Amino acid sequence: MANYTLRINGEKHEVDVDPATPMLWVLRDSLNMVGTKFGCGIAQCGACTIHLGENATRSCQLPVSAVGDQEITTIEGLSEHGDHPVQQAWLEVDVPQCGYCQAGQIMSASALLKKNPNPTDADIDQAMNGNICRCGTYVRIKQAIKTAAETAQNA
Repeated sequence: MANYTLRINGEKHEVDVDPATPMLWVLRDSLNMVGTKFGCGIAQCGACTIHLGENATRSCQLPVSAVGDQEITTIEGLSEHGDHPVQQAWLEVDVPQCGYCQAGQIMSASALLKKNPNPTDADIDQAMNGNICRCGTYVRIKQAIKTAAETAQNA
C-alpha cells in the first residue's frame, strides 16, 4: 500500500492503495466517483475514459502510480451542472439509449474538442475510435460532437 495525493476535478484527494491499482477502481471504490464505468477491463471499449491532463485516457489500465501530479477530470468534474457543450449536445441530439458508455463517449468527445474545436469527420472518427456503443448510436454521437463544436464556436 502507498499513499497518493491525487488532483481530481479541481480538488485534492488522499488515497492509500496498492500502486498497481487502476485509476478506475481508485475512483469508484476508494473515492465513490461512480460516473466512470467499468466496461471491458482491457482499455478497448472506452467506458472508463477520463482526462489525464488534457488527454482522454482509459482508466481501467492506468495504475495510480503512473498519475503523478497530473490533473484528473472525470465525468463528474466535466461541468458542475451538466452544462458542458458536449453534454448539452448529447441531450439535444438525443444520443443515449442504454447510456452505459456515454460518460466515456462524452469524455473522449470533450477532449477532442478541447484540442480541435473544429474537427472534421475524419478527426471525429479517429478520436472516437475504440469507444464502443453497444446500442450503435454512432451517427448521433458524431452529430452531437458537431453540434457541440458549432455551439462552442458561436458562444
